[in-house]
Amino acid sequence: MKDQWKLLWQIFWTFFKISPVTFGGGYAMIPLIEKEIVDKRKWLNNEDVTEVFALSQTVPGAVALNSATFIGQRIGGVRGALAAMLGVSLPTFLIVLTLGFCYFFIHDHPKLEAAFVSIRASIVAIIVYAAIKTARTAIIDKVTFCIMLIGIPLLFFIHPILAIILGAVTGIVTTMIKIKLGYTIKLKHDEEDDPTKDPGYFMGAGI
Repeated sequence: MKDQWKLLWQIFWTFFKISPVTFGGGYAMIPLIEKEIVDKRKWLNNEDVTEVFALSQTVPGAVALNSATFIGQRIGGVRGALAAMLGVSLPTFLIVLTLGFCYFFIHDHPKLEAAFVSIRASIVAIIVYAAIKTARTAIIDKVTFCIMLIGIPLLFFIHPILAIILGAVTGIVTTMIKIKLGYTIKLKHDEEDDPTKDPGYFMGAGI
């Protein structure tokens, strides 16, 4: 029992630390979650984190909250989900409450406006970095690469949930076709031979 409470505290504290610095929402959490959950504590692997973020986008609610809840559930069951949910929500609630109170006094301050402009630029960099990290575990063959290429422009015209559903259907159909044709089905990278680690992969050299 003592070990279980210790694990729950670790889950809560991990997400409590991640939440205040993830400007930009759920996608900005990916590098920090990988560092804490995968690299440091080794609770999950990169593929698990990628699957969690994909699942988090298919259900209603904030991606950050959904992702934390799903990860907590995988690590510590229902109690782990609750611990992660509280950990990721509490700092944000306190910060928003404080900023909301202070906003009426400093909202026109030029230095504050300049700071937020710079923060938004930094968020773009974080999200791009997260996308590259996710691509290394999500793009495993020609089909997944094509899904990504087609999905990016499609997102300008259709809802993200519809894009995810279309991607899932495409994956199922292509897998069924491969099975009928007798091809070997590859669903994960070979850790010893990861083609996406080659910079030329994303320019088409690895396909």
